[in-house]
Amino acid sequence: MLTIALHTLRARWSTFLGTFVALSLGVALLAVMGLTLASSLDAPERQPERFALAPVVVQGRNTLSVPTSTGAHVSRETRQLAHPHAVSEAAVATLKKLGTVIPDRSFPVHAEGGPGQLVGHPWSTAAFAPYEIAEGRAPRTAAEVVVTGDWTRPGNRLRTDHGTVRVVGTLRSRGFETAVFYTDARAARLSPRSTQLVVEAAARDVREALEGESVHVLTGSARRLADPDPDRDREALTAMNALFGTAGGVTAFVSVFVVASTFAFAVAQRRREFGLLRTAGATPGQIRRTVCAEALVVGVLASATGCAFGSYGAPHLAARVVDAGLAPGWFTLGDATWPYHLAFWTGPLVALLGVVAASWRAGRTGAVQALREASVDARAMTRGRLLSGAGLLLTAAVTLGLALVTDPGELLHRKTYVSRPMLLITAIALLAPVLVRPLTRLLAWLPAQLPGAGGMLVRENAAAGVRRTAAVAAPVLVTVALTGSLLGATATLNAAQVAEARARTTADFVVVPAGSDRLGESTGTAPAESTGTAPAEGTGFDARTLRRLRTVPGATVSASSSSAVFVLEDGVALIRSEARAAEAAPLAATAHLPLAAGTVNDLDDGSIIVNEEWQRHTVGQTVDVWLGDGTRKSLRIAAVMTTGTGDNGVYLTPANAPGARADRVDVTLAAGADPAVVAGALREAGGHVLTRDQWLRATHPGTDRTTWYGFVLVLGIALLYTGISLANTMVMATSDRVRDLAVLRLAGATRRQVLRLVGAEALTVVAVGAVLGLLVAGLNLAGMRGALGLLSVRSSVRMPWPELAVVGGACAVLAVTFSVLPAAWAMRRGAVAPAGAGE
Repeated sequence: MLTIALHTLRARWSTFLGTFVALSLGVALLAVMGLTLASSLDAPERQPERFALAPVVVQGRNTLSVPTSTGAHVSRETRQLAHPHAVSEAAVATLKKLGTVIPDRSFPVHAEGGPGQLVGHPWSTAAFAPYEIAEGRAPRTAAEVVVTGDWTRPGNRLRTDHGTVRVVGTLRSRGFETAVFYTDARAARLSPRSTQLVVEAAARDVREALEGESVHVLTGSARRLADPDPDRDREALTAMNALFGTAGGVTAFVSVFVVASTFAFAVAQRRREFGLLRTAGATPGQIRRTVCAEALVVGVLASATGCAFGSYGAPHLAARVVDAGLAPGWFTLGDATWPYHLAFWTGPLVALLGVVAASWRAGRTGAVQALREASVDARAMTRGRLLSGAGLLLTAAVTLGLALVTDPGELLHRKTYVSRPMLLITAIALLAPVLVRPLTRLLAWLPAQLPGAGGMLVRENAAAGVRRTAAVAAPVLVTVALTGSLLGATATLNAAQVAEARARTTADFVVVPAGSDRLGESTGTAPAESTGTAPAEGTGFDARTLRRLRTVPGATVSASSSSAVFVLEDGVALIRSEARAAEAAPLAATAHLPLAAGTVNDLDDGSIIVNEEWQRHTVGQTVDVWLGDGTRKSLRIAAVMTTGTGDNGVYLTPANAPGARADRVDVTLAAGADPAVVAGALREAGGHVLTRDQWLRATHPGTDRTTWYGFVLVLGIALLYTGISLANTMVMATSDRVRDLAVLRLAGATRRQVLRLVGAEALTVVAVGAVLGLLVAGLNLAGMRGALGLLSVRSSVRMPWPELAVVGGACAVLAVTFSVLPAAWAMRRGAVAPAGAGE
């Protein structure tokens, strides 16, 4: 069987070329992604940045640790507090006896014409990075600053949200922040509260002196925990692993799909060949083993080629993910070898999985039946294929129904709307022979009514060659379905979040702190995947500005702040919920919360507004929570909001958000008030004033960078495989129709007419695949729309028509190109010789 398989590969190399290229590409991608994942697993721990030379860093309490139990096992869950505690005065006094104590402060700074995300610090902390003065000197007065980088020069004046200052020095940038250093006294006035400090003393003495205090003493590599966002490397690598894991899964799925489609079509083309082998005495088992041996040889050769390309491409991918900011700057590839083994053996496995069904069909070929069979596909749908397709379609429907009944919010998660389309794609592809013929006749009905025989020939050729049409339509189906499902899901979800924000925001104006670079932090919504980091210290309005805002005539003002609460569910999970703290009456006058029960006016210092996602969500019930600073408290449920897209969070009064500073002010105009006059008064009071529409545009949700790169990667892989599959299948199909094309020439058709016919058939088949892909995307988005409706979100489905048009156009160009070129090449010898050639 192996000898026959090798001879077949040599004689029919063009048939297996597309499969070889597809498998080589898949193995190369898996090798590259595997090497990247292996390197991320062995990533080194981030070293301290701001406090690399600090002897000891002491932090106030900044975590909440709660005991949990699962059966007899008892453990503790720890979460980052929204409002860390300052080191107590008693502890500071004790530390001063050991050595110099330098309080650290961090606060946002906005400078006109300066870079975004500027952060202010006291000058005394600059030496611990260490920063080196590149030009100028240290600040000496409250009006002087030193900055990092070369974006300004000594002597320049900067207009900031903290007043106009003069740059007296610059520091060499260390890459992890763009800082503005004030004198220690000025920094203390701008940010009075300090949650961490540096102690110039022995670590052992510090720990002994602070024994029993609720503080964290950091030394060595643990000092990185005092840096801003110390877990960003781990989070970036986790996101990157999820991205490449998804891409690897899609690669494996599309590989199997393309290989299975190609082999199924190849087996259908070779049915007379298999009939001759049966006539010569070959058993069904030998036929199956021959087909599997062909696939195995192709898989092994493709794996070797793919691993070679993978070793070349992996370093380039690592450099690109660093350049794109998806991985830390230090990220490089390691020397792991297991990704090569995994990728290599995946090639033959995918080849065998793709050929199993085709080999079974080849083994069932009867000698007489094959030799007498007409060219028309009379029975393209087998019973096993029909049952498999119907079973997968039923599975998709049942799982969708269960999700809608039990947990509709699950359908809004990225992992769900990325994986669900694959089930439907497989189901529709298996059922394609049933759908292709009527769909082809429907799409080609109008062209068939036009004068001439061209439209009729297109319709009948595409409808008669069901296997050929299904094989060409399959990769188009995959690409269109993934494009519509993935991009449509994110667009639909973003539109739903916009609709929620628009319905919730009824204020005429929204005021945020002057120079706010991250308006989204004050939206009053919780991000779907919160990192758990606290807002930057020093953000928000000061008390004087708030008093002035509240006294603006003709306006109802509601000041709110960002916070969080923690709740222990079932004794096993400590859940963090983002919260907004506001007074009840102003909140009710300036916002329209999506309440399912209760009223906003019932909110007081002893109550809380939760959403239906909470385990306890009945008005009047009491819930035990930990506030943003870790204080435990029992609160009565005053009202319950709908779940929505998961961004509704909870609401508290300011008394239950200790340490939180107001970072957003909603303003509703009184009857008869002049909007222009009120807006002017708000600007004079302090802050950045936005109208409702400006606020909604500024806080418009969008797809985060990692997700966007992931979708580009996934859709790029799908489109690349589509190109390979279309090229291979169209070449195979056209070479199989050389006699048909020659007969058309002998019947009087010109060479140009035949080529137009071939191109029109290719366009028709692409249209069939596109319609089936749109069907899959529509079903997926309909499920998401149903979930949104059950979650009380009124929003329409958003189909990404521009992207679908681009993908469909690319598929059409590929299909026409790789059908017309082989046809033109086949007709170069004239019509008589091909028409009389045997099969």
